[in-house]
Amino acid sequence: MSAAQFPKAILRWFDQHGRKHLPWQQNKTPYRVWISEIMLQQTQVTAVIPYFERFMQRFPDLPALANASVDDVLHQWAGLGYYSRARHLHRAAQMLTEKFAGKFPDNLDDLQLLPGIGRSTAGAILSIAFQQRATILDGNVKRVLARYLGITTPIDRAVENQLWETATAFTPAKRSADYTQAIMDLGATLCTRSKPECARCPLVANCIAHAEGIVDLLPVKKATRAIPTRTATFLIMRAEHKILLLKRPPHGIWGGLWSLPEISGPPDTKKIRSLCSAKFQLDVKKFETLEPFRHTFSHYHLNIHPVVIPAVVSAKVMECTEQIWYNPSQPEPIGLPKPVQSILRKLA
Repeated sequence: MSAAQFPKAILRWFDQHGRKHLPWQQNKTPYRVWISEIMLQQTQVTAVIPYFERFMQRFPDLPALANASVDDVLHQWAGLGYYSRARHLHRAAQMLTEKFAGKFPDNLDDLQLLPGIGRSTAGAILSIAFQQRATILDGNVKRVLARYLGITTPIDRAVENQLWETATAFTPAKRSADYTQAIMDLGATLCTRSKPECARCPLVANCIAHAEGIVDLLPVKKATRAIPTRTATFLIMRAEHKILLLKRPPHGIWGGLWSLPEISGPPDTKKIRSLCSAKFQLDVKKFETLEPFRHTFSHYHLNIHPVVIPAVVSAKVMECTEQIWYNPSQPEPIGLPKPVQSILRKLA
């Protein structure tokens, strides 16, 4: 199949079977396309749809997002994961307002100056929002091309460069926006990680992986280490139906979100008393241990042991802007990690 025939085959399939009614495909603007593309990074369409719709209701345009507080943005993002994406969105909105007069750049170089936008995301925005011939290479496209070309080595930098060259050659000058959506749809709905539906694929006749019976083996993953497991005790300091929350540093896991004080390891009476005394001037006489549970990040498991500690609303704590007393029964618009949301719902 030639470079010209490849997109034609995908577009014929897309015209009949492609997804055309997703929320971000309606009323297309650079802003809506940008938000959707960031949300879709490492997240499936079905999970993104409700978040996108709520996000658009709260931040319908660029000024609304740029003028919002980062806490409000993280609150709307809470539960979607990879929170650096939300922080990047907020900062990029401010940069667009300050440096680009509130308008989206329509070129690759300027788009990639914005936090959270790499080459593939920039290509998607240019293609879908600006109708330009621009190339994407997200995870779905990598998988489609690796199987189509029969690439049997892990996708390192050299292989990725090869995929970029192929993806660029296959991107048509006409209907670039439809092609961009079509090849992503193909990877998301037919050429999936598991149980690919080769019989329905428009590329099957020329797919090397299918011809050699190795579709399920491609793309080849790099050797990975076993995911380590960590343990932490979350301190639920409760006073007058309120819970003490601390704001995490802006970077790292749950950066900028409000979480519970914690200590490493399983519940340890000495550690709990020492931390509460030193940091909160609280003399812990007793605490209640709740049922532990596990939360999994992309690179490790976290075993969480919640403990409830009777406390009093301390004036010292309230003077610090990075600590608040939070009432689970009267939720405030702040960003909370999913495990903390779960704990607070149970307490409420």
